[in-house]
Amino acid sequence: MSTLNPYTGNWDSKRASFLLGRTIYGKTKAEIEETVSLGLEQTLDKLFEESETPAPPIHHKFEDDPDAPIGTTWVDKYYPLNDIQGLRNARRNSVIIWQTGLLQENKFSLLEKMVLFWHEHFPVNDINLGEVSYEYLSTIRAHALGNFRTLTEKMTLSPAMLIFLNGNQNNKESPNENYARELLELFTIGRGEAVGDGDYTNYTETDIVEIAKALTGWKARISETGFAEAYFLNFRHDTTNKQLSARFDNVVIPNEGEEEYKKVIEIILAKREVARHICRQLHIWFVGANIDDDVEMNIINPMADIMYVNDYDIKKPLRALLASEYFHSEVHRGCMLSSPLDFLYKSINTFEIKMPEDIISKYYIWEAIAQAGALLEMVIMNVPSVAGWKAYYQAPGYYQFWINSVTLGFREEVANALIVGNEIRGFRLGIDALEFISKIDNASDPNLLIKNIADLIFEFPLSQNQSDYLKEVLIPGLPDFEWTVEYGKYLENPEDLALKISVYTKVATLLATMMKMPEYYLM
Repeated sequence: MSTLNPYTGNWDSKRASFLLGRTIYGKTKAEIEETVSLGLEQTLDKLFEESETPAPPIHHKFEDDPDAPIGTTWVDKYYPLNDIQGLRNARRNSVIIWQTGLLQENKFSLLEKMVLFWHEHFPVNDINLGEVSYEYLSTIRAHALGNFRTLTEKMTLSPAMLIFLNGNQNNKESPNENYARELLELFTIGRGEAVGDGDYTNYTETDIVEIAKALTGWKARISETGFAEAYFLNFRHDTTNKQLSARFDNVVIPNEGEEEYKKVIEIILAKREVARHICRQLHIWFVGANIDDDVEMNIINPMADIMYVNDYDIKKPLRALLASEYFHSEVHRGCMLSSPLDFLYKSINTFEIKMPEDIISKYYIWEAIAQAGALLEMVIMNVPSVAGWKAYYQAPGYYQFWINSVTLGFREEVANALIVGNEIRGFRLGIDALEFISKIDNASDPNLLIKNIADLIFEFPLSQNQSDYLKEVLIPGLPDFEWTVEYGKYLENPEDLALKISVYTKVATLLATMMKMPEYYLM
């Protein structure tokens, strides 16, 4: 059994590749080499560095917003949304495209992985207001590597969450328990096993009722400055004392008005089980879904101790995990099926597909990526349930939910489209096969070419049968030297069109085949 002790073993390209595969969206050969050169600790320093606040979303094709023409942001522009047909959807879609693009733009950073982690942890869907969606994602980004206490407070008053889990309707005459229930069951402490009627290991149904009362009085709106915000109405707030159960030491929550929600979170987070619950979710996201008794004792508990004694700092337990001998154990390699967005950006970034320079063209391409994500059943701002995506909570399948008879076909279509190249507003979005292999070591040797590509895009070495099969794809029925000679001639005469097409076709067919192998979907 590995422990949370720091990893001190050999640091090589295989381990560097694994770390990047779990922490960024699409590692490149150059980034792996940089990671090997930096070493584990300096790589983690870089991954955890603070990122600049990104520019806000823009309109890229909606032309009827009077205050925000094409290419400019609408974020600080108030306008009665119902007065202009299509404006509401345009702003909402703009946010989804913007966040999809940030997964690629913020490249060598852990931040975007954590933004998506918290989006899955505090999920929302059907928020058809761009202003609300932007506030929600911006809040997550600002605190994704900060403090869980602060993030939970912010999420409790996020207009998106007030809308999604009915906080808007939560008032003293008719308390709505939706958010209080999910705050306990999913977002903080977890339910635990049922031990009686309405009584669970970590809280009771009475606690849900009383906490719902404590959270009354909040509403969401879009201000005249164009930003989504929460506001408090004291006359809607339950001012009585709220009596919690023995699960929370029979504490009484007195009336504290608009500060009362902070008291609720303080009481919940006083329980160490909250830290354990969050650390289990981090484990599922970054390591794997297999959490047995040994993992609970030797990994989850020490991580939770780090988080708890540091007042719910997010970075410290996560860094301890990513630096540990446990994380770098061979048993975790390839134990996850890649999420749709991991798959898409692996296919784009690892193969170093070029992106256009101008922001409008980028938005059109990010829109196409978001649409592909929808076909693969992963859409930003549309998490399917309050529990998140099934891949991160539904035992025993977990990540296997990403692959089914429909999505497998779409993954193969993505591979085909990127090999052939897809025209988007005159820009070719596709893999330049010859440019890609020019960066692969020993590309003139067919065996080493295949091995080195496999080392970059697969988690496991190829078997001899797989290597032989792929070589047959590259040079069917021909001896090795035929590839060496042909590729060498191409390098000497890159303007020879017939030679270029011949070499390109061989390499493109090889890459397409490798991208459709089951191993390509593993992380």
